[in-house]
Amino acid sequence: MWRIESPRLVAGLVRLVHDIDLAEELAQDALVAALEQWPRDGVPRNPGAWLMTTAKRRGIDLIRRNEVFARKLRLLGHELEIAQGAAVFDEPAGTAGAEGGIEDDLLRLVFVACHPVLSREARLALTLRLLGGLTTDEIARAFLTAEPTVAQRIVRAKRTLAKEKVPFEVPRGAELAQRLASVLEVVYLIFNEGYSATAGEDWMRPGLCEDALRLARVLQGLLPAEPEVHGLAALLEVQASRAAARVGPDGGPVTLLEQDRRRWDLLLIHRGFAALARADAAARARGAAPGPYALQAAIAACHARAVRAEDTDWGRIAELYRALAAVAPSPVVELNRAVAVGMAEGPAAGLAVVDRVAASGALDGYHLLPSVRGDLLARLGRAAEARAEFARAAGLTRNGAERALLLRRLAEVAGAGGGGGGGAGG
Repeated sequence: MWRIESPRLVAGLVRLVHDIDLAEELAQDALVAALEQWPRDGVPRNPGAWLMTTAKRRGIDLIRRNEVFARKLRLLGHELEIAQGAAVFDEPAGTAGAEGGIEDDLLRLVFVACHPVLSREARLALTLRLLGGLTTDEIARAFLTAEPTVAQRIVRAKRTLAKEKVPFEVPRGAELAQRLASVLEVVYLIFNEGYSATAGEDWMRPGLCEDALRLARVLQGLLPAEPEVHGLAALLEVQASRAAARVGPDGGPVTLLEQDRRRWDLLLIHRGFAALARADAAARARGAAPGPYALQAAIAACHARAVRAEDTDWGRIAELYRALAAVAPSPVVELNRAVAVGMAEGPAAGLAVVDRVAASGALDGYHLLPSVRGDLLARLGRAAEARAEFARAAGLTRNGAERALLLRRLAEVAGAGGGGGGGAGG
């Protein structure tokens, strides 16, 4: 319940006190009060409204001890009197507070936490803290970072927001599009870290995937007319549907082509399809072409529609990657396109794309480049070259489970003298 309510609570309090630290303190005070009173008095009918009212009362007590905040005291006191007159303990949580209600406050908090003045690492940490409800220790464990480092990032992020006088508001016009890209990127990065952990021994960190998926769904409700919001949600829903099939009985990774598709979550797939349809409709309403997240969601949907791996429409996937490269060019997109081309047109065609990417030097040190190249070489029967590529990929990855997968592929190629493989995705 706290994970669900805390972002709304902090958002509403930030609008009133204009201070993230103070809002967090008041929210935590309300949580402590709930832990003390609810076991004794019972859980109120509307826990969110109870927490908001309690936090506001604590805010009034705090402000009364500080004459500098006398003006804010009158504001809080007046709002509390109105709330008490309306039986605030039973009011819907979404109506707590004026100026558009909690949902507007939450949207403002999203844009503050993901403001471009912050570094990518700071945005990730602050978003998980304020909107994901995670503790500093949980964020540190999720990203295999020291807790003091995460704590410093959060503190510096708050100081930066205060120093730059970042307004607690939703941007408009061209600035909205620019800032929204930052918001979506943060949610996307959180999901990716959970889906394929950068380092450590775990192949996945499902908790991060769940947090990112929840944030994407919140954004859908807050920004229903934005095509890429639905595109991102569609992508995460479909990707998350494979989670159970991506891990084998021994906890090791299972590649996309080897997964038991009966274990894919059909509910998440259908949610993803629905979100993709909303993304397409929103884009058509604006007369716009699909954006990068919608295109990636369309690629994921192609896999989801294939009952068997051999039913996959690789030609369509290659076309979608070509379209993605046109709107969001990157060497990683080209590497993924190489996989699709290799499946649709044969390993020689895919290898030609990979070699162009390798020649650019843009992915030097990226373990998936030799991994994909090794798979294509193995399919061409060039076993010695494939083994060298898998060995190089295993040496580059920082994830223990992925390293074990690459070493297994190396052993398979060595034993078979070539042959096909499971690919490098999932």
